[in-house]
Amino acid sequence: MTSNSPRAVLAAEWIKVWTVRSTSLTLPLAFALSTGLGTVVAFSWRAHIERVVNFSPLFAGRYGVTLGQLALVVFGVLLVGSEYSSGSIRTSLSAVPRRGLLYGGKVLAGTLAALAGSTVTVIVTFAGAQAALGPYGITLTADGVPAAVVGAIVHLTLICTLSMGIAAIVRSSAISLGVLLPLLFLGSQELGNVPALKPVISTCPTRPAWN
Repeated sequence: MTSNSPRAVLAAEWIKVWTVRSTSLTLPLAFALSTGLGTVVAFSWRAHIERVVNFSPLFAGRYGVTLGQLALVVFGVLLVGSEYSSGSIRTSLSAVPRRGLLYGGKVLAGTLAALAGSTVTVIVTFAGAQAALGPYGITLTADGVPAAVVGAIVHLTLICTLSMGIAAIVRSSAISLGVLLPLLFLGSQELGNVPALKPVISTCPTRPAWN
């Protein structure tokens, strides 16, 4: 196996994901934000269930995932953008002159890490929210829940992949975050409340996968 083989490049990028502090901490942060917020919201709803409008057991989990996706955006951006800001991209390109191979390995490693982290985060967030809801909660096998959970996992993974792509294009972590974070909050959250725009915004990839 040579240093420029796809397997070697993927292995090197995988090591970077878990040894660089800025990226290795963001996936646990996504987990903590999602599960924490989902559980707090669920406990609040359980205590005031009679005041909750259009109650849906999945909604508490959706709130948690909505916040947790921000950490995954940061993860994807830093995974690519930090090499440009630090100048280490020169070293990476010296070791792997084929840019397509280097970026392919980086994106694949980041996507696999995001998929693993998203799977754990979504399932635990759902389980925590339903436990907090007590008698108002539902199980993972309830009608429509498996599809919603899988959709949320795919959503978070693709958000991370999109973030890596934006960072590779603009070559700046700050600019990438300046574009993506307002898009998540303004584009898919606030504009989605405008009746005339709701049919369009509902298809935006930054919308949480379950409702």
